[in-house]
Order: sequence, then C-alpha cells, then structure tokens
Amino acid sequence: MKKPTGSPRFYLASSVTEKTLVANSEERTQSILVTLEECQAALVAGGNRETAQLVSVAILELRIKLNRIADSELKALCDAMVRDEASTEQPSDPKSPQGQGGRPPVSLKLVK
Repeated sequence: MKKPTGSPRFYLASSVTEKTLVANSEERTQSILVTLEECQAALVAGGNRETAQLVSVAILELRIKLNRIADSELKALCDAMVRDEASTEQPSDPKSPQGQGGRPPVSLKLVK
C-alpha cells in the first residue's frame, strides 16, 4: 500500500459552514427516506403488511425530524384529531352496522 505523497489537507472548522453541514445532513436523511419508502412498498407488495407498518413508523419519525416538528406541535395535532373524531361520532346504535363492528376509537400517544 502506497503512502500518500505531499502534506495532508487540513480544513479549518470555519471553512465548512453550519448551513452546509445541515444541508448535507438533510440530503442524507432525504435519501434514507426514499430508501425506506421503497422498502415499505416492496414489503406491502410482498404481503408483509405488519413489517411495512413498522417501516412506516420509521418514515414518520424521520419526516418529523426533517421538518423540525416539535413534540408540542405533534401533541396538538393528535389532540385536535381526537377532538374532531369525537365530535363526528354519532351515538352508537346496537342495530346499526357501526355499533356492532365499527372502528374502535383512535388513541394516540406521544412516545419519545
């Protein structure tokens, strides 16, 4: 193995701006998102829906980080969705199709 000739290249910390580092990090994260979405599609196509749902959670978490969504904003969204669903629910009638086998209420919990 040859040794490199010449002096090694050194960079001052100030020569790479924070903006450049953030852009590179976001590009890398975006690339990972694309890969995960392709994996998710392949899992769904292969009939592995539960695993695809787990990958969806990873995709969601990366999107939250990429878009800088704060925990408080996510909690506010979840609360609004629960309130909205509660206000649109009709009283359950045991004779109606929804009363017997309707969707269970959505319960979202913020986990860190």
